[in-house]
Amino acid sequence: MIEQYVWELQEVDETKVGVVGGKGAHLGGLSRIEGIRVPAGFCVTTDAFRRIMAEAPSISDRLDQLSRLNPDDREALRTLSAQIRRTIEGAAIPGDLAAAITRALARLGEQAAYAVRSSATAEDLPTASFAGQQDTYLNVVGPTAILQHISRCWASLFTERAVTYRRRNGIDHRTVHMAVVVQQMVLPHAAGVLFTADPVTGNRKVATVEAGFGLGEALVSGLVNPDVFTVRHGEVVAKAIAAKQRAVHALPAGGTQEVAIDAQRQEQPALTDAQVVRLVQLGRRIEAHFGRPQDIEWCLVDDDFQIVQSRPITTLFPVPETGDRENHVYVSVGHGQMMTDPMKPLGFSMWQRTAMVPMHEAGGRLFVDVTRRLASPASRAGLLDVLGRGDPLIRDALETVLDRDDFVPSLPDAGPGGPPAGGAPAPSEPDPAVVPELIERSQVSIAALERDIRAKTGPALFDFLLEAFEEHKRVLSDPLSMQAIMAGMEATWWLNDKLQEWLGEKNAADTLTLSAPDNVTSEMGLALLDVADVIRPQSEVVAFLQGVEDEDFLDELAKLAGGTEARDAIEAYLDRYGMRCVGEIDITRPRWRERPTTLVPVILDNVRNFEPGAAERRFEQGRQKAQQKEQDVLSRLRALPDGDRKADEAKRMIDRVRTFVGYREYPKYGIVSRYFIYKQALMREAERLVRAKVIPEKEDIFYLTFQELHDVVCSNQVDGQLIQQRKDAFRSYHALTPPRVLTSDGEALTGAYRRDDVPAGALIGLPVSAGTIEGRARVIRDMAEADLEAGDILVTPFTDPSWSPLFVGIAGLVTEVGGLMTHGAVIAREYGLPAVVGVEQATRLIRDGQRIRVHGTDGYVEILRGAAGGDLVG
Repeated sequence: MIEQYVWELQEVDETKVGVVGGKGAHLGGLSRIEGIRVPAGFCVTTDAFRRIMAEAPSISDRLDQLSRLNPDDREALRTLSAQIRRTIEGAAIPGDLAAAITRALARLGEQAAYAVRSSATAEDLPTASFAGQQDTYLNVVGPTAILQHISRCWASLFTERAVTYRRRNGIDHRTVHMAVVVQQMVLPHAAGVLFTADPVTGNRKVATVEAGFGLGEALVSGLVNPDVFTVRHGEVVAKAIAAKQRAVHALPAGGTQEVAIDAQRQEQPALTDAQVVRLVQLGRRIEAHFGRPQDIEWCLVDDDFQIVQSRPITTLFPVPETGDRENHVYVSVGHGQMMTDPMKPLGFSMWQRTAMVPMHEAGGRLFVDVTRRLASPASRAGLLDVLGRGDPLIRDALETVLDRDDFVPSLPDAGPGGPPAGGAPAPSEPDPAVVPELIERSQVSIAALERDIRAKTGPALFDFLLEAFEEHKRVLSDPLSMQAIMAGMEATWWLNDKLQEWLGEKNAADTLTLSAPDNVTSEMGLALLDVADVIRPQSEVVAFLQGVEDEDFLDELAKLAGGTEARDAIEAYLDRYGMRCVGEIDITRPRWRERPTTLVPVILDNVRNFEPGAAERRFEQGRQKAQQKEQDVLSRLRALPDGDRKADEAKRMIDRVRTFVGYREYPKYGIVSRYFIYKQALMREAERLVRAKVIPEKEDIFYLTFQELHDVVCSNQVDGQLIQQRKDAFRSYHALTPPRVLTSDGEALTGAYRRDDVPAGALIGLPVSAGTIEGRARVIRDMAEADLEAGDILVTPFTDPSWSPLFVGIAGLVTEVGGLMTHGAVIAREYGLPAVVGVEQATRLIRDGQRIRVHGTDGYVEILRGAAGGDLVG
């Protein structure tokens, strides 16, 4: 049927992406919105593209080659994609297809000027805009030229940048097809772009208009700086009028050219304020139709706006859904938990069910709504103090919101109270015996969970888990446990505050906490040094581990000389710590027990970089340093006026820190231990669902929430389309940077350090572990890729407890995320590593291999660019 190759714009809408591509579907949808004018035109459908591809057999072979290419082989990718483009452009358009296109042109006017625009099926989607990936040709005149440019649009699916973009987004080349939109040219007085949300801050209440004279091509190509208007609540609240020296105009015979703008017009606004407001009103109508903020290309002709494109703004961080119109302020959970990667639905829903406060999901991340606590002056002070001690950027971001008097309502002090403000000793002295008692209670509870869950399957398992979650929360909220954690934290704050006041010494508690007892996370790092001691003498085992790729390597070890001892040492380590992994708050992440190869590079680093007995020596050295520091501090205090009282108070706080600060890490260990037990039971259910052919792969359950998985287990039915949508969404969430603070308006706030006491060019962060170190930066995003040498400084987005085995082999730490009492900071202090956390974009600003100096006492990092050195200064 000939007509299937051409559809009029008015015949299509957003449901026809597979037929007319993303751009065509959006234009069709736009043309149906009341009051929105779209230039007339038609779409050459994906059926036409498939036919062209099918009639050139060599393309199929080249697509196979393309899918096999190494993504880093840019030269081969460039060559192969160019061959595919030449083949498509050289293919003759079949007569019936050309006739269908020519007939559509005749209906609109054969000799009129047209824009010929690519419209791929994976384009202008909510999760990937593909902006600028395929080609658009303006002012094309005559059927012959239009057919030629349609071929060029088909070929543009295989430009180097388009092929690379698809590979980065995990999109198969064969699943993407190209339609082409042919639209009557608009010859505008002005043109530009409207963002219905602020593309920088994310604020959904603020619209931004960029405008220039002539065709919009001048703005898109960067030929001119546009006028920029900011609109809020129907008013222009800010504008910057640029000197627009050039414009792009259409030529009568086809094509475009740059022209100079008269000097007297250059600094005139391209739009009046009234036109800007009217345009934003149209944009809000379009946004409402598509259900999300839009990036809209517009033209102004005779004081009438025509819309030539609208696509979703894919860079905005989503806003939690509340169902009300109230103002809300959210604080990121991931920044506190040192895991800002997106979580899969099963992961975040399990965390929501086991957390002590309600949590809201957006962009695969979790947030806590702190609006009510900010609204009450009493709880506000406590909240800002605790959050500020942990992460000054969160406090600064919240204060930025509070400075806007109209956003957070003011409530009476009867609202819920904030956590203890900290800084002063707790009124009651906790019993030191409480720590071993709490650890024993946790172990008994976990052993009971492991015993009782074994026989549970099907719906009964989910009933059991709901009860287990209540026990989980009961253990987590044990007042004794909270008291022990706060005792260690408050004593640390007290020591740092008072010793700076009395002795002028910053962060003195960092040395006093070295090798504190009962820290399960620091013990985990040292225990892997003991594993290395077992392996080091066995040359055959070391050689074998250097080539390990399969997860069943432990079975193979026993066949080697010394392999049984090596295997037993690794197995014992996994029995104690195998429930851990990077991003462990997400239950769907593979645990070390499930993927033991993760530990192999760290074990080999320890074999290479350490001597036998290093674990015991390091712990003892830290303990002695802490003891010496204590003696030094107390003797200096006694020499002060009222020195005996000050020394006695400090001694009591030092004892309290040594007793309680290690326990700070234990509740997380208990949580993760429980998570692994939950996960093993759920994976047994997943195996049953695979056997019953309900789902094709076990890991598909990760894309269902806990409740949805429960429903699938009960019904033996699943919505495969939902799982695929969740997989696509999860992939897209990786491109989003979660803010520390997010408002219901969509504004993402990162906060700022208000400091002027650092050298020019230094990267500012939060000082969490004292000392200064200079060395080679190792920028590592995946623990399994670690290749460290003594003296290296680890630079990474975030570290949770699973990174601790790396800490024994490094000299310093820099992270993008973290606070004073997050796990990376606690372990850095335990091991005596100078550390600065919360350094924005550290992994981008610091290159792997550069020499850097970490000022762990003062909270900044200097990039030395090849300077010598590497000794610990302080």
